[in-house]
Amino acid sequence: MAAVVVGADGKARCAWAGIESDQAYQRYHDEEWGRPVTGERELFERLSLEAFQSGLSWITILRKRSAFRAAFANFDPAAVADFGQPDVDRLMADAGIVRNLMKINATIGNARAILALPEGTTLGSLLQAHAPAAPRPAGEAIPAKTAESAALARELKKRGFSFVGPTTAYAMMQAVGLANDHQPGCWVAESLTRP
Repeated sequence: MAAVVVGADGKARCAWAGIESDQAYQRYHDEEWGRPVTGERELFERLSLEAFQSGLSWITILRKRSAFRAAFANFDPAAVADFGQPDVDRLMADAGIVRNLMKINATIGNARAILALPEGTTLGSLLQAHAPAAPRPAGEAIPAKTAESAALARELKKRGFSFVGPTTAYAMMQAVGLANDHQPGCWVAESLTRP
């Protein structure tokens, strides 16, 4: 498979985003993936969506993103941490999201874990502490997980997070710009500096 494909707009993109029939995929690639993300709410959303994506295609989650935001109080950690059994029942009945009890409970538990972090520690600071020390060489195969993502997953689990294995942790690192895995020749890769 080619590393990049040229879209109808003449822009070269990572091949995974070159699905011409889905403009949402291209917008996500062009405007979000690999770009820096800050803020606990924003990071909690990315962590939650990456966990929900586990075992599914990303486009499935992307298409349901607005429903996820509505169902999970726009990913406000304090609001989600207050969810109880009636909320779990509501979420399990919501056809707009992925109805997986383990993932729903993990999202609620992860919101509580964010609120339980010691003063001065945030989800953002935990991510930054596990950022890759050196960029992946351009053109090298993109890994599913790295030593840094395995260490991040261990740290998050130690702090009460769940559904955050090394693969999910690496996908989040990619999504929030800690790992710039845009392919050489992709127009976005040219606009971002590799970390």
